[in-house]
Amino acid sequence: MNPNPATVRSCAETLNRDCFCRTLNLARLREQLESEPSLKGMMANITQTRPNLFSSTVVFISQEVQQQITATIATIERVAALPGYQVQALSRADASAQHDFGPLGACMGYDFHLSSEGPQLIEINTNAGGLLLNVALARAQEACCDEMDWAFPSSARRDTLKKNIFDMFAAEWQLQRGATPWRSVVIVDDAPLDQYLAPEFELFRQLFSQHGIQAAIADPSELIWQNGRLMHRGMTVDMVYNRLTDFYLTEPSHLALRRAHEANAVVLTPHPRAHALLADKRNLIALSQNELLLAWGASATDRKILSGSVPVTRLVTPERADELWAQRRQLFFKPVAGYGAKAAYRGDKLTRRVWTEILESDFVAQALVPPSGRMIEVDGVQTDLKFDIRAYSYAGQVQLLAARMYTGQTTNFRTQGGGFAPVIVVPSATPVTGTC
Repeated sequence: MNPNPATVRSCAETLNRDCFCRTLNLARLREQLESEPSLKGMMANITQTRPNLFSSTVVFISQEVQQQITATIATIERVAALPGYQVQALSRADASAQHDFGPLGACMGYDFHLSSEGPQLIEINTNAGGLLLNVALARAQEACCDEMDWAFPSSARRDTLKKNIFDMFAAEWQLQRGATPWRSVVIVDDAPLDQYLAPEFELFRQLFSQHGIQAAIADPSELIWQNGRLMHRGMTVDMVYNRLTDFYLTEPSHLALRRAHEANAVVLTPHPRAHALLADKRNLIALSQNELLLAWGASATDRKILSGSVPVTRLVTPERADELWAQRRQLFFKPVAGYGAKAAYRGDKLTRRVWTEILESDFVAQALVPPSGRMIEVDGVQTDLKFDIRAYSYAGQVQLLAARMYTGQTTNFRTQGGGFAPVIVVPSATPVTGTC
C-alpha cells in the first residue's frame, strides 16, 4: 500500500533536511558540456566565471507535488486559451502581441515555492533560461550510495531530453511554416557574450547544428531588415530563438526583429504574444480570481486547481496604498513586466522610499509564500539554503524540473553551494528512511 500524501511529503522534506551527499560528477558534467570540439573549455570557463551556477547536490520533491505542478501548468494554458482571458490579457499589451502566427512559445518556465498547501506558483516566464544547462546537469549525476539508486533517472530517459527540446523548436517552425524546409536559426540576446547564461547559447547552437540547422548567436543590432527578409551576416534568418527581456521589442536596437516579426518574415519564439498571455504578472491576478475565471467559462476542476496553486495577487494602485502597506509583511511585490527577480521585494523588507517608487510604477502584490529549505554541507559546514522549483514546459507539458538554491531575498547565483540543482521525485511506493 502506498503511504498517504503527508507521509510522502515528509519523505522528501526529510531528505532535503538530512541528505548531505554530493551527487554531481564533475568529469561527467564536463563531458556533457563539451560534447564537441567547439565547446572545449566551457567547463573551465564556468568554473572560473560562474562558480555558483551549479550545485553539487539535488533537491527532493514528492510525487504528489510533481503531479500538482504538472496539473497547474496544463490548467493555466487551458485557461489562457479562453476568449475572455485572451481579450483582457491582450487589451493591455503592445501591438506586437496582437499577431498570432501559430507558434506557442518555446522554453516556458513556471516557478513554484513549496508550501504545506502544495506547490504555489510564484511567476511565469517566457524565454526561461537554463533548460539545456539543466539537461547537462541531470546527466552528470550519480547515486551517492546504494540506498539512493532509485532516485536517479535512467540513461534512456535522460537521453531523450535533448531530442525533445529540438522537437519543440521544430514544432514551432511547423506551426508557422508547415512543410517549408527550415534552414537557419539565430539565438538572439543583448550583448550575448556578456550574459550570465551565455554558455547555454553555445549549447543551443550546437543542438541546432547537430540537426542540420545553420545556427548563430547574435546581438539584435546585428540583424538587418532588408527587402522583406531578416538577415544576419549575409544569411537569411528563418527562425529567431528569442532570449531578449524587451518582451515587446520596443527598443530601437530591436527594430529589425520587430519588423520581421510583424511582417511574418521570421519564426520568432518565444514571442510578444506569449509574454502577454502568460508572463505578464497581471495575469496572476486573473488566475487567482475564481469569479472572473467562472465568468470566462473555466471549468470547476480548473478553477479548483488554480485556487489551490496560485496565491492571491492584486494590482498595486494609489487607492489600495494604505491597505497594502498595512498588509505588506504578508505580501511580495513584483513589477508587472519584471524578470529574474529584478526590482522584486518582500513586503517586510520595504522602506518608505522603495514603497513610494512602487506606487509610481506598475506592480502587483502577491500573497507571500516563503521558499522551502535544503540543508547542504559547504566546506564541511551544514548550511540551510532556500530553493524554488522551475518547471520547463512546452504546450502545457512539463519537460524538466530543476531547482535553484540560494540565500537572500530572491533567487540568485551568488550563493556558495547554491545554483541549479536537479529535482529528484520521491515515488509514492518508495520507502525512505530519512538518510542516505
